[in-house]
Amino acid sequence: MTVTRRSFLKTGTLATSGFVLSFQLPALATEGKTAQAAVFSPNAYIAITPENVIRLWVTRSEMGQGVRTTLPMMLADELDVDWTQIQLVQATTGPQFKGIRLRTSGSGSTVGTYMNLRKAGATAREMLIAAAAASWHVEPSACQAKSGSVIHEATKRRLTYGQLAAAAARQPVPKSPTLKNPKDFLYIGKPRSKTDSAAIVQGRAMYGIDTAVPGMMYAVMERCPVLGGTVQSFDPKAALAVPGVQAVVPISSGLSPGVAVVAVNTWTAMKGREVLKVVWDPGPHQNFNSEDFFAEMRTAVAQDGYMVRDEGNAPNAIVSSASKIEATYEFPYQAHAPLEPMNCISDVRKDSCEIWVPSQCPNEAQKEAAQMLGLAPEAVTVHVTMLGGGFGRRLFSDYVHETVELSRSVGKPVQLLWTRSDDMRFGYFQPPSVERLVAGFDGNRKPVAWVQKSVGCDLSMIPWSDADKKNARRYHENELPWGSFDNPYNFAHLKADYVPMDAPVPTGPWRAVMYPARVFARESFVDEMAGAMGENPVALRLKLLAPGDVLKLGEQSIDRGRLIKVLQVAAEKSNWNAPMTKSADRLWGRGIACNVYDADCYIAQVAEVSVGKASHDIKVHRIVCAVDCGLVINPRGLDGQAESGITWGLSATLHGGIDFKNGGAVQSSYTDFRVIGIDEAPAIETHIVASDHPPGGFGETAVPPVAPAVANAIFAATGKRMRQLPITPAKLQQA
Repeated sequence: MTVTRRSFLKTGTLATSGFVLSFQLPALATEGKTAQAAVFSPNAYIAITPENVIRLWVTRSEMGQGVRTTLPMMLADELDVDWTQIQLVQATTGPQFKGIRLRTSGSGSTVGTYMNLRKAGATAREMLIAAAAASWHVEPSACQAKSGSVIHEATKRRLTYGQLAAAAARQPVPKSPTLKNPKDFLYIGKPRSKTDSAAIVQGRAMYGIDTAVPGMMYAVMERCPVLGGTVQSFDPKAALAVPGVQAVVPISSGLSPGVAVVAVNTWTAMKGREVLKVVWDPGPHQNFNSEDFFAEMRTAVAQDGYMVRDEGNAPNAIVSSASKIEATYEFPYQAHAPLEPMNCISDVRKDSCEIWVPSQCPNEAQKEAAQMLGLAPEAVTVHVTMLGGGFGRRLFSDYVHETVELSRSVGKPVQLLWTRSDDMRFGYFQPPSVERLVAGFDGNRKPVAWVQKSVGCDLSMIPWSDADKKNARRYHENELPWGSFDNPYNFAHLKADYVPMDAPVPTGPWRAVMYPARVFARESFVDEMAGAMGENPVALRLKLLAPGDVLKLGEQSIDRGRLIKVLQVAAEKSNWNAPMTKSADRLWGRGIACNVYDADCYIAQVAEVSVGKASHDIKVHRIVCAVDCGLVINPRGLDGQAESGITWGLSATLHGGIDFKNGGAVQSSYTDFRVIGIDEAPAIETHIVASDHPPGGFGETAVPPVAPAVANAIFAATGKRMRQLPITPAKLQQA
């Protein structure tokens, strides 16, 4: 069986589906042919008009991670245009981008576009130079591109790209354009502020929730409060009596069936929903609660699991070891809770459909809407707005399905908005886990064996086939779960297993997907090993990574030398060995954790924490982050991503967690599902380790080490091991 699920989570396409995964350059003019157009469009990403307008298409969704800056930087560098000349256009599903991935996931925007966007820019540059050279009757080698013009150095003649557009469109497309020497980069590797920063700050940026189209109605839905429940009956009279309410419509698609109230504005729709009378059929899950489910997961640790990794003979090595330690770690359900809740506008017509949506997966939304309506995919157009946060939640089109069904029913364009409570309680969730770890030591207290058993829920958005379920090696072959399969440490005997558990809660990718739970357990337990050995936690990690070789694991090549380097930098920059601050009322400590994200991004973090002696309150003062993710396109963007990921991880560490009772989610707002506020935010330092490796993904990389670094710092301060998230003052007091 080919490795599919890891690839799916990175690219959005199963390897067996036949869909084109990589960025192609579907040239509008191909080798041996010419493009007969005044507008110069050598490929899907670039258009230059005779008026010297230079448009660059952005083929990823902007959700705060900066792709509308990073991707144009790569294109513009090879095209050699001045930044002020660029007009950005967000890619829309359609023939222009056939075969080009528009999905944004897996920290793959830079990784998946770097070479192809550079080639796209270089292709256009060479065609423009060829056009200028032909007009001057000189060799192309005598000309150079600079700041949106082609210059003939010998005569100082100059033509702008706009002046050359029509002639360049008639040039043959070069098969292998010459890329710039990195020493000549104009933008790549240089810090640049986000393209959209001013528009966001000034309120001009258009998110999905801000979008409106002519004749649009507004809607909200009343959803069944129980997982898997359905509408038994409803009485629309009271809702329809609210002035401005236009229709009340049952909705069967999406994750949570319910009844939509359609009105002249969102407020009126919400008022209509308040008086709507619905009788629910709760279905089979009305007694589900997460506390009982965790008890079942703890019991399941004793079961045999599916093999994840099995090297040496870890069970025998544990039995024969001179001493051993063991511990169990728990990670709760988590919500995505982006600032902008789910929303979508659909306009279903007789033979077509147009959609405006903040989505990470416009191609999937197009395909699924077309299937719902019985249309060809090209009859459905999906416009991607800016996203007010994604974190994996917007990799699903369930909220698009609802709006398509609603628009078809009322015969008008409709914007369906999820309220904050809807968004918190009825989406997909990060699955929970219980991690049981055992380490064995020889008579010299040297570690000889590692055993990790993970109990958790598979992502329901990627169901296993019946054939897969019969395969005892399915997790190993799919390199799952992340953080357990790709454990970077060097043990002579290592065994990792996985026990899948079924629950009615919809689960899907949450920022860093499977890594947070497993890295929390793994990196906390390495510190427990260090304590048992009387070893410095940094020194132990360096020993376990020695001799800094490359670990081959399936598709992955994990360079332990790169991980060693970021550990050393994090320790140095955090003054790891310096005495901690002392105060009469607080205990202080440092903790470290590291991880390799998808074999191409290496990270280590040191957290500095204090704990109130009497109050047990936890304050994270500083997090030092060292990272090697290859060539960094935009260092300023990476700083922002580090700060974002660390804050996200800290929210889960200190506050996060969703509970289920009576078949439904308990938390419903930022009041009971807290996120880190500005008053709690630590000082964050990011140190980039220079690297000659290709760019790696960084959107999710900073999240997994946060929880173990903080937990390890709390132990250093208090001597108490915190093995269950979130870490709260109450739990700390009871430990």
